[in-house]
Amino acid sequence: MLCYRIAFWNFLMVKGGASVMRKAALIIVDMQVGMRWPEAARRNNHQAEEVIAGLLAHWRGHGAPVVHVRHMSRTPGSPFWPGQPGAQFQPALAPLAGEHVVEKNVPDAFINTGLERCLHVRGIEALLIVGVSTNNSVESTARTAGNLGFKAYVAEDGCYAYAQIDHDGVHRSAQEVHAMALSNLHGEYATVIESAQAIASMNTAE
Repeated sequence: MLCYRIAFWNFLMVKGGASVMRKAALIIVDMQVGMRWPEAARRNNHQAEEVIAGLLAHWRGHGAPVVHVRHMSRTPGSPFWPGQPGAQFQPALAPLAGEHVVEKNVPDAFINTGLERCLHVRGIEALLIVGVSTNNSVESTARTAGNLGFKAYVAEDGCYAYAQIDHDGVHRSAQEVHAMALSNLHGEYATVIESAQAIASMNTAE
């Protein structure tokens, strides 16, 4: 976590660096009703929804761009099958009229969605990515964002993961899964920060 903070504050010291977050789009990934159904003990960052709601309110208050991403499954019977309650946005994080909505069928929000073009048309070069899960749709989306040349940031307290068994059969806690996904991203595809740093950066640019 300390290395993330150092990297971010170094970024702020660069001339004009703070203005990057002021122009960044907030990308909220897969915060749907069905994501609240898995057993709570299996996940980490139980405050993530509150953090995302705070970021969303801040972005809206500054008139900054917001993109809502939701997963629409191709598997019949999935909680995220179109029309199922689980596929709906969580009410507290639902898009307002005029906010862009992306519907995806795979973890990566850029695949077959037109998201890249939408961002380029609006002149958006930086993204703050939050949502679920850290090691799946968040990581996949952040990797592609970096590869496409966007300045990608991931708020570590604004996303979460679930416990799982790794390839060697070892049980990994949700925090371990979360931390490894962030490690995969940081310095290679994205910069991992905390939500408070994103807000401070946006305020500094004013």
